[in-house]
Amino acid sequence: MRRPVEGEVHVHYGQIYVESDPDDHGPGLAEAFAGQRVGLCGAATPGFLWLNTGLHTGDVGFTVEVRDQAPLLDPAWEDVVEVSFRPASAQSALVQWAGEDSWDLDLEETDHRVRYCASGMDRASETDTRSADEPQLDRYLLQFWPAPPEPDRVLKETSRTAAYWHRYARTLPPPPTPAERAETARRERLARETEEREQQLAHERRQWGGRLPSDALRTVGGNVSGLRDFDPALLHAIDAAGPAIQRAVARFAARRACEAAGLTALGWVAHALTALAEDHPLPPPFDDDARMWHALASDPDVPDRTVGRAVPPERPPSESADSALTSGLFQTAAPFVVGPAAAFEEWQDPSPSDSVSSPLVAMLTIGRPDPSLRISQPHMALPAVTAAADPDPLRAALDAVYAAVVTYGEDHPALLAEVWSFCEERLAPPVPRFTP
Repeated sequence: MRRPVEGEVHVHYGQIYVESDPDDHGPGLAEAFAGQRVGLCGAATPGFLWLNTGLHTGDVGFTVEVRDQAPLLDPAWEDVVEVSFRPASAQSALVQWAGEDSWDLDLEETDHRVRYCASGMDRASETDTRSADEPQLDRYLLQFWPAPPEPDRVLKETSRTAAYWHRYARTLPPPPTPAERAETARRERLARETEEREQQLAHERRQWGGRLPSDALRTVGGNVSGLRDFDPALLHAIDAAGPAIQRAVARFAARRACEAAGLTALGWVAHALTALAEDHPLPPPFDDDARMWHALASDPDVPDRTVGRAVPPERPPSESADSALTSGLFQTAAPFVVGPAAAFEEWQDPSPSDSVSSPLVAMLTIGRPDPSLRISQPHMALPAVTAAADPDPLRAALDAVYAAVVTYGEDHPALLAEVWSFCEERLAPPVPRFTP
């Protein structure tokens, strides 16, 4: 025999517990005693024991014994009950109210018989509260030994307090069966999953302008989240337009970006726009990013045009976008190209083994962009050209339009209005011809 607890423990509300399920917060009083004849030791919830005491608040004498077999019943105890108990895990413990203190019991995960003995319950109940300097009023013995499950039993009843709790337990309906518990847990899980899914869908609808995105929009990647912040309805319209119109939108956006940046007068840019219009591969230097940026940096005819940052429209707090462009609590600004492209960092011809190298430095902005920052339109326009050549027509359209939005900067509403008109003209049904 061993005694993991011996001495005094503190009780509140006349309660102390044995807990063994680390994932469960424990049952309520009625659930702990449901269907029992015994009202002092509630064992209706698997892996849990609810122990009632006579004292409402204060220290009570308490001993826990773990035995190999059933002990003899000491006639000195006034009230004695027995229940069956099986720990839900190896982490069994005697636990005070609200988890104020606990004692490890180290019970094996097997069926046990539990005997709960009490003395002095009426005296303690009448006193209600015991202070530290007052004599002990009630004491308890909790014994465990291996045994197969049996019905709960009252072995001895002496106190009015014990009789009250026995009557209370006998008014309760029987506890749910294991199958009923499993079904309840299944329904609760499904309800939680349904609620989480509905919350996720509601959040997604807010992000996408009040409607759910198609699978294509969800998976397209690129700058879809950035463009969504400016005009989510336009994303849905471009998505629904089909590949032919998407490709046309991409070309249109690339040309508008280059026009806004003053690049269409440059022969190498004009050739690329012509290749896009004719559905041909992009010519050099657009076939290599590093060479493209070198061409921009080394061409003395590139105009010095800057524009203020494009800022998405404000949304109500419940509809705030979560893209990298608008999320976050702060904004970090870094130097950006503001002068002529010819003044950009000198380009070094990449070797064949280093063909992906680039002289460009990326800038990441977190938080809403500062509209007072000025950016180089030529540097923002070129990505619209390469984006328009993407093999995926939807991604080509979205990325090219986003690049054009950034190129237009504070004037981006005009660009978005043009894209809307461009789409609507091509989506409008043809006017039937009248034949006399």
